[in-house]
Amino acid sequence: MLIKRSPNGIDLPFSSEITPRHVFEARRDFIKQIATGSIASGALIEMLSREAFAQGTAPKLAAKRNPAYSVQENATSLKDATHYNNFYEFGTDKSDPAENAGSLRTRPWTVSIEGEVKKPVTLDIDALLKLAPLEERVYRLRCVEGWSMVIPWVGYSLSEIIKRVEPTGNAKYVEFVTLADKRQMPGVNSRVLDWPYVEGLRLDEANHPLTLLTLGMYGDVLPNQNGAPVRIVVPWKYGFKSAKSIVKIRFTKDQPRTSWYKSAPSEYGFYSNVNPNVDHPRWSQATERRIGEDSFLARKRKTLMFNGYDVASLYSGMDLKRYF
Repeated sequence: MLIKRSPNGIDLPFSSEITPRHVFEARRDFIKQIATGSIASGALIEMLSREAFAQGTAPKLAAKRNPAYSVQENATSLKDATHYNNFYEFGTDKSDPAENAGSLRTRPWTVSIEGEVKKPVTLDIDALLKLAPLEERVYRLRCVEGWSMVIPWVGYSLSEIIKRVEPTGNAKYVEFVTLADKRQMPGVNSRVLDWPYVEGLRLDEANHPLTLLTLGMYGDVLPNQNGAPVRIVVPWKYGFKSAKSIVKIRFTKDQPRTSWYKSAPSEYGFYSNVNPNVDHPRWSQATERRIGEDSFLARKRKTLMFNGYDVASLYSGMDLKRYF
């Protein structure tokens, strides 16, 4: 029998080989609950999923890369993409979501689709995963604060859902309502925004093939801090338009009163298209800092109109300084 010895001659495992105490105790508690039949399979999946992300072994999603919707740029590292986030439900610092989002329970999870549609429906997360073939798309993500990332997202066009629910002639906008649970989301106890978080798009924007109903990233299911278990990604708009942890999609006649617009209408317009020619009142939007390119000699990148995406036809004839 081969016995593995440590360099100092003491027959102990390396620290990296030791199961963390909290993981061991969580497993032991779950085994007890399974034995007594007091835990549902969905909760077990949730625990295993959170543990897998902590150890970098999250389950893979079967998705093929779609080159038609992928930029030819180096992806931001998984560590940066999952540890530098805006998700105010878990805190306002960039590190807060990764530190605090472990409390989020993503199973069971349902999304209700309602409002001005002929076929309203409520879908659970498994139904959403199976509704259309999953694709991997590498999108730029630009934050209004001046930083950007390149992330391989997994999902399918939101239009796949839209065509199934059949919007009525009154439907002009799509509103996204996100989870606001004080027990799971410590940031919801703050007054930084009027909860729940609400975002919205025009119906034609929501129907654009680039608008992604997102269920994963880097080939895995979404980490909690990145909007698990379901979010949208609208790559030509600033990041706050891409609502996370969605529980309701509502089709409306009137323009939704979105959270950041209600908070500061002069700073966060409804459209919020990436536009280097329209500055935020407190800083320029002409350049951006790509996360991961943080060396002393790294130059800022020039911000691309619509983040580099060909969507100008959606706004033909509009004054994009007025409708910012």
